[in-house]
Amino acid sequence: MRIAGKNIDGLGLHYYTRPRDKDWKDKGAAIGFPEREWASTMSHTLEMEEFITKHSAIMDKYDPAKRVMLAVDEWGTWYDPTPGSNPGFLEQQNSLRDAVVAGLNLNIFAHHADRVRMAAIAQMVNVLQAMLLTDGAKMVKTPTYWVFDLYKPWQGATSLPIQVTSPWYHKDEVAVPAVSASAVRDTAGQVHVALVNLDPNRAMPVSVALAGLQATQASGRIITGTAMDAHNSFDAPDTVVPQPFTGAQVTGGNLTLTVPAKSVLVLDLR
Repeated sequence: MRIAGKNIDGLGLHYYTRPRDKDWKDKGAAIGFPEREWASTMSHTLEMEEFITKHSAIMDKYDPAKRVMLAVDEWGTWYDPTPGSNPGFLEQQNSLRDAVVAGLNLNIFAHHADRVRMAAIAQMVNVLQAMLLTDGAKMVKTPTYWVFDLYKPWQGATSLPIQVTSPWYHKDEVAVPAVSASAVRDTAGQVHVALVNLDPNRAMPVSVALAGLQATQASGRIITGTAMDAHNSFDAPDTVVPQPFTGAQVTGGNLTLTVPAKSVLVLDLR
């Protein structure tokens, strides 16, 4: 930034989430994993906040006007290849765990929208944290696909400040806030709130102050499942799909609800 900052439009940041981050040859399985690897995956994903914050601090020193964007142009989960597949193709299944990882990352990016003006999941079809899996003429939408579908209002929207006081999720050496949130006002003026509960076992009560908003109702869609590794396959393509959510109340300027375990929820306020 000191030497080249005036001559570039963006700086790229790449970060991949792995359950086991000591050895690239032993990253962990995409499905059939224990809860300790769910927990380590969430903890490693949340490191994105630190990376963006520290990169931004250095960029702010040399570019206080924030002309140069921070482009998180490679992110997502990286597991061991699907057993029996060509390891060079980086094929892996995509589960509810990946949906939660996607929601956590998108919330972090929204918090830093002043600097992070581009963020690209690394692959889209069949590779790493893919949105689509194909086999010849067959195609299936992954849980990550459905997270991106839920977050469509975030595209081109204005990020709003939001604070959620969250209980903590503890598992072995991992201790992280259980609930992540972001909020935006879309191009039509409607406000949307995203809530991610990364605790795989406990539903979390949440209260959000809606300062300055006149909303009286909230409804939306949720992605969750019975198992940590719930996933869609060619034989069962709709195991993890969004479902309607009507369990939120807006009273006295506060949004209150209970967010189910291991879920990604997007609410539309009216």
